[in-house]
Amino acid sequence: QVQLVESGGGLVQPGGSLRLSCAASGSFFTINVMGWYRQAPGKERELVATISSGDSANFADSVKGRTTISRDNGKNTVYLQMNNLKPEDTAVYFCNADYSLDPFRRRGAWGQGTLVTVSS
Repeated sequence: QVQLVESGGGLVQPGGSLRLSCAASGSFFTINVMGWYRQAPGKERELVATISSGDSANFADSVKGRTTISRDNGKNTVYLQMNNLKPEDTAVYFCNADYSLDPFRRRGAWGQGTLVTVSS
């Protein structure tokens, strides 16, 4: 099983930047896709960005152009860099991993979430 630990959330002023990190640990064959989702108060969880093991990235329209996602496969860590933050980016950010226990079994894991608040 995979455990995910996020870090890097906090209070940021509008227009500011932040970097979230998520480290995966545990027993697995390979980690396929890692990504970030977020959930604002009263809203459903939504995709922010994902990145495959081959570094193919996918972004929500709302964050395109001001967000990068990267991963260090050696450290089993994914990073989310967000710039020009807006109050509507305020949410709990969750790390997600799609991983394989072996060549035939795939599983998913979620982190506990880290709160990002964008406010002056």
